[in-house]
Amino acid sequence: MKLKRLNADALAQLAAEIREFLIKTISDTGGHLASNLGVVELTLALHTVFTTPRDKIVWDVGHQAYVHKILTGRKGRFSELRKLDGLSGFPKPCESEHDAFGTGHSSTAISAALGLAVARDFNEEKSKVVAVVGDGSLTGGLSYEGLNNAGRANTDLLVVLNDNQMSISKNVGAVARHLNHLRTAPIYLGAKQDFLTKMDKLSVFGERITRGIKSAKGLIKYAVLPGVIFEEMGFKYVGPIDGHDFPALLSALKRVRRIRGPVLLHVLTTKGKGYNIAEKSPRNYHGVGRFNVETGEPEPNPQQPTYTEIFSRHLCRCAVRDEKIVAITAAMPDGTGLSQFKERFPRRFFDVGIAESHAVTFAAGLAKGGMKPVVAVYSSFLQRAYDQVIHDAAIQGLPVVFAIDRAGAVCGDGETHQGLYDMAFLAHIPGITILAPANGAELKKMLEFALSHNGPVAIRYPKAVAPEVSEIPDDDVLSAHTLQNGEKIAIVSVGAMLETAQEVVRLLQEKNFSPALFNARCVKPLDETLLSRLAKFEFVFTIEDGALIGGVGERIGATHAFAFPDTFPETGTRTELFARYNLNAEKIFKKIAEVANGKKQQKKTKS
Repeated sequence: MKLKRLNADALAQLAAEIREFLIKTISDTGGHLASNLGVVELTLALHTVFTTPRDKIVWDVGHQAYVHKILTGRKGRFSELRKLDGLSGFPKPCESEHDAFGTGHSSTAISAALGLAVARDFNEEKSKVVAVVGDGSLTGGLSYEGLNNAGRANTDLLVVLNDNQMSISKNVGAVARHLNHLRTAPIYLGAKQDFLTKMDKLSVFGERITRGIKSAKGLIKYAVLPGVIFEEMGFKYVGPIDGHDFPALLSALKRVRRIRGPVLLHVLTTKGKGYNIAEKSPRNYHGVGRFNVETGEPEPNPQQPTYTEIFSRHLCRCAVRDEKIVAITAAMPDGTGLSQFKERFPRRFFDVGIAESHAVTFAAGLAKGGMKPVVAVYSSFLQRAYDQVIHDAAIQGLPVVFAIDRAGAVCGDGETHQGLYDMAFLAHIPGITILAPANGAELKKMLEFALSHNGPVAIRYPKAVAPEVSEIPDDDVLSAHTLQNGEKIAIVSVGAMLETAQEVVRLLQEKNFSPALFNARCVKPLDETLLSRLAKFEFVFTIEDGALIGGVGERIGATHAFAFPDTFPETGTRTELFARYNLNAEKIFKKIAEVANGKKQQKKTKS
């Protein structure tokens, strides 16, 4: 590989060229910018010292793997980044043999890399395994499960801690404080009392650390050596080192490559490095759409409010009236719309870090204590807290509100971020209420209902513009709304698919069909009155933005359920994915007409 023959100066020049390419390309395609600008030197150094695909590099979260993709033969495909049938924004083994493991969610890399390392040992191979983990990912408990196991596994494994002092949002909690302690590297014994205060808050690391701190020798050791917390977990700690200094990076990587057993290399990087605008505001340039390179301004996109924005504003209105309302996010205040709540009600806002399971159980505790917690979370991330929804919220019947953002098909992020499964995996949980608004007015009413309901409530809505509706016909969001009466054909729309369903009705009417249209609104419990009415129709069709198996159509025994099939939908816009999976109005209309006409013809033949 030519890269291995370059000296530090040549690598620095290549790094500058890669940054220029990333900024230019992502300004046109959108994508994850700041995180990738921050790992240019680190990625180049890794590929200089290690050789993929023989050596395995596992990228935690995966949105910082663009440079890795450029270096492994995919530079020419970057105009297709995050597009239908294009280049994935995350590592994807079926896309390239250089992607050792598929990653899209946080805190998975250490566990996956350990599995690869142990498999290598069983197969008596000589390759190296590297996990690249951001400091934000260390707020996720899975990282510590992996570290704990890897430290006892006695196998060669390198964990590179890419410490840029920031995940999508500002890192929070004791782990972030400890990493800040490492960055400052205290060397005087006078700092030991401050260190002990911090360590008291790190009880998650177990009894071994506590026992060490109790001895005078331990006190000195912990005050002077910055990486002992990782040493106590069984890792050899190296660092911190400057992640933008090629000589330092190459030297450190070559050194740790020779060390046997688990090693943690602590690397300090700057998110947004090389693009001044992104360096100053890395949070705003984590995930971007098209933007102007000179100004950093996004392309103008005037539009109606999104479901997220409506949720954000109305939650604040409710919180003004009710001081018991609190809001919780797992490191996503901006994406879930809670930033406004945070500014207005800082004491009632909680960012628990990348810890969805903890967020749900924490909310359950708040509810048990008489508060009204709202957990705002992406659908794909709620999957990570499934046990807690059942065990800690639902079994006890606690009034926890789950505001499920990015429900349904999600644009750009592909298989790992599709929010298609929440209706299916929540619907069979006893006692939970699941609501799906078709517009902003319904979302407001549903939020008010959820905050007054004595039990867990989930409200699911997409990352999309909310149709403008001034009001809904009644306040009973548990009942289906009849939009149109009809004969023989009934169409049941679920949530944000209502506009599609209305277009289907229009197309059917043009062909002399007279379909009825119902807006289900409540996914669970299903409206018994609606079910009774549907029994009188010859054909019943459901249209939903979720998984077919376990969806509304399957539960009511529809003639045909329009939903996502038993597969993992790839990257694409919502419009593109609906077209591909036969969920746009034209394809739904054709299928309904075909089924209805086919049944009529069959009856005539029999007679």
